[in-house]
Amino acid sequence: MKSSIIAFFIKKKYTTFLVVIGMFLNFSSLQAQEFLKPKRTKKTAFYTYWGWNFSQYSKSDISFRGPDYSFTLENARATDRQSKFSVDKYLNPANMTIPQYNFRIGMITKNDWEYSLGIDHMKYVLLQNSTATLSGVINTPDTPYKGSYYNDDIVLTSDFLQYEHTDGLNYINFEMRKHHEILSKKAFKMYTVNGFGLGVLFPKTRAQLFNQLLYDDFHISGYGLSGVTALKFTFFKHLLLQFEIKAGFINMPDIRTGSYSNHKASQKFWFLQENMVLGYTFTLD
Repeated sequence: MKSSIIAFFIKKKYTTFLVVIGMFLNFSSLQAQEFLKPKRTKKTAFYTYWGWNFSQYSKSDISFRGPDYSFTLENARATDRQSKFSVDKYLNPANMTIPQYNFRIGMITKNDWEYSLGIDHMKYVLLQNSTATLSGVINTPDTPYKGSYYNDDIVLTSDFLQYEHTDGLNYINFEMRKHHEILSKKAFKMYTVNGFGLGVLFPKTRAQLFNQLLYDDFHISGYGLSGVTALKFTFFKHLLLQFEIKAGFINMPDIRTGSYSNHKASQKFWFLQENMVLGYTFTLD
């Protein structure tokens, strides 16, 4: 369904373009409030939304620790893994958690502040066959990688390392956002939204070292900080369509990489999301 509106807007370039427009409109509204004269929210509103994201990640130093190895990969590169669009994956309730998604519930106060709790389900995949710098010691038996390393280049083949947070890089976060109404019609309103958040990382990490260790389970691994800017549309008072750009920092000092707790990894990196979400908003009369 290439003609589908979801297939069209899920392309990250359109999301980024629309949010950049929103940022410009937000600046314009602050400079021309006397002319726009937006109406303020008179009732506390509530909402929920669901949507999808594309994500990008900075290079990262990933340190691995175990009983017989201790090494760091410097400048490791990763990508996301958004699912190819299909009605079954994106709109079937049984499969909606397969793609990278965003879910949030929140409250908008009378003074246009929003308080919300949500989950950003990203996916982080270490690039296979890419090159990183290796420093440390590997004493694991029966591996050709046994030895000492210092700033040595290594190709990340599958027999050395498979590493991904694909179910996923779950950022569970609380956010505060500020709304600015920039257009109001009878059945249509438009807002810019800006805010910040913090939360915990609860990834399901799939890690395999030297074809010997395999771990694939959920574990609280660290924390994140983020900022968001968005362009929001409401239709007929209740329907919500929103385009977001979110950026932030993730620190995970306690990533489980093996069945035993003494097999761990740690890493820090920056991330960027482009999101499109659909939702429902209402007030309690």
